[in-house]
Amino acid sequence: MKNIVLLFADDMRYGMIDNPDVLTPNLERLASMGILYENAHIPGGTSGAVCMPSRAMLHTGRLLEGLARAGRFIPQDHRLLGEVLQENGYETHGIGKWHNGTDSYARSFSGGAEIFFGGMDDHWNVPANNFDPTGKYEKRIKKSRNPYNTNETMEYCCDHITPGKHSSELFMDASIDFLENRDGKKPFFLYTAFMAPHDPRTMPAEFLELYNAEDTKLPGNYMPVHPFDFDGFDTRDERLAPYPRTEAIVKQHLTEYHAMITHLDHCIGKILDKLESKNLLDETLLIFAADNGLAVGCHGLFGKQNLYEHSIRVPMIIAGPGVPANERRSESVLIADLYPTILDYLGFDVPETCQAKSLTETFEKEKKIRKSLRLRYRNHIAGLKRDGFKLIKYLHGPKPVYSLFNLSEDPDELIDLSSDPTYSQLFEDMLRELDEGWEELEL
Repeated sequence: MKNIVLLFADDMRYGMIDNPDVLTPNLERLASMGILYENAHIPGGTSGAVCMPSRAMLHTGRLLEGLARAGRFIPQDHRLLGEVLQENGYETHGIGKWHNGTDSYARSFSGGAEIFFGGMDDHWNVPANNFDPTGKYEKRIKKSRNPYNTNETMEYCCDHITPGKHSSELFMDASIDFLENRDGKKPFFLYTAFMAPHDPRTMPAEFLELYNAEDTKLPGNYMPVHPFDFDGFDTRDERLAPYPRTEAIVKQHLTEYHAMITHLDHCIGKILDKLESKNLLDETLLIFAADNGLAVGCHGLFGKQNLYEHSIRVPMIIAGPGVPANERRSESVLIADLYPTILDYLGFDVPETCQAKSLTETFEKEKKIRKSLRLRYRNHIAGLKRDGFKLIKYLHGPKPVYSLFNLSEDPDELIDLSSDPTYSQLFEDMLRELDEGWEELEL
């Protein structure tokens, strides 16, 4: 049986790999070994912390409508990927960020290290946990929420901190240690979930020095302000920069974002090198993906609490035995599709609780696996992608606001066609499909 290595980034949008403005030699190396899915998505989010439902979908194969409480916990009857793999003889090892509760982590993994239960924290002082075979993870520490402005404290699930070591290197070293010291009696599933490039965007100085903010290009859909208000402006992500967004502020944030990605790429390269030195590449399915994208100045936004392409599209690479090298696929896929894909690839039954679709049929050729893609952000924004068009319906305010984009001709989503009579029939058809599938999400 083949091993599985799943490397997962935090807040990394699509278009960062093979981008002349972003240094990612190791991810490009990985892409050359397999398939780069250029239209991988999340379908939105049921929480302002979009990464929480996103990771729940990854590990259960469920879609947004099928999650419980936005992924804060995973019900016992939603079969986790790690559970299924353990039942089929796998050693499962979890490293890094886990945002879906301690119980679901304990069900997923038979081992682990440097486990971070939460959404975000200081990259240089990660409140981490050693693997607890009881699955209880009961140790807590107190930290000041913001020592400069308040004496308020909060508790973290944590049994140790490694001061001054960056999260990406902390998780990299734990992954390498596992690969070096495992006993080799069972095939393994290694899940390494990074906290980068999520803010606070800090990294070793040598990676920031690779970039110059003055030379950083603004995105094609840079805007100082968003054209209208919608539910999502109240999130912390949108308060990371002054509003309106100046060109200088956006360039500085993008520079730091790119440097974070390059540092992450460096750490992923070290893991790939260890797999190669241990002669594991020929017997391991390698996957890289991310939990969501990020605006960073696009459309006057900074976060991921929206349904624009920069926030719902993510990188995805699959490489390994039986997967053709140096290929690209353009069909719309979801990161939740990785769950049935892994099980299908290994020849295991996919649990009935899975709602996603296996991608194994796309390994050899392009294959459209869904006619349309439903999108949601909480119960306030709905969207639909179909045949190269995207319709977004905003429910903030006294009446809906609509946007319709021709993604084939307008990939930056700048030209709203919702009031153009040329597209009135398409608008009505897509709105009908969107409204027919509407149901309240469990938040």
